[in-house]
Amino acid sequence: MGRKNQRNLSTPDLILQTVKKERPKTVRELISLLRTRSNLPEDNIMDHILELQNRGKLTFQENLKPPTASPKAYILSSQTYWFWITTALVIAAATSVFTIPEDAFPLVYSRYLLGSLFVLFLPGYSFIKALFPRKVPIPTRSEELDNIERIALSIGMSLALVPITGLLLNYTPWGIRVTPVTLSLLALTLAFAIAAVIREFSLQNNRTQ
Repeated sequence: MGRKNQRNLSTPDLILQTVKKERPKTVRELISLLRTRSNLPEDNIMDHILELQNRGKLTFQENLKPPTASPKAYILSSQTYWFWITTALVIAAATSVFTIPEDAFPLVYSRYLLGSLFVLFLPGYSFIKALFPRKVPIPTRSEELDNIERIALSIGMSLALVPITGLLLNYTPWGIRVTPVTLSLLALTLAFAIAAVIREFSLQNNRTQ
């Protein structure tokens, strides 16, 4: 029952409950305890700890600010897993468009699957990630709801970006054909993903200053 009740708690409440029961002496010890009680990423836990400290609900003798990483170290860290997954998916989708013919069964189904993600989700996901690197516009107390909101916004934004891309291509010499549309969406998605990583790194550094 204890673990079930912990899963029903919001992250700030879980942090305060853990501090009250376990009395960790350092932030690192607190984060380790929280990682065993939830599946939240470390940077998300740190965000909530800093927020509670700013509100005066948590006090530690040590410095709560995480060390500033270099851009290279940050891009290779586990915090940017979403960037590498997004990059791999868009490259795989674009490659499948040019290399898998329509009559190549059953490989063509992988092209359909990757193509659906490429058109209906990934452009909007990278755009929303660039606009809101840490949190979606609507603050909630549930991490699951936050993920649902991001997915919904990503699909909606993709449905807006793809037609706009096609409309702009219609006024270029290349027109609305498979190759220019694929390359345009590839470039657009990667550009937004790179911008999102830069913003995430910038926000992380601002928290340490």
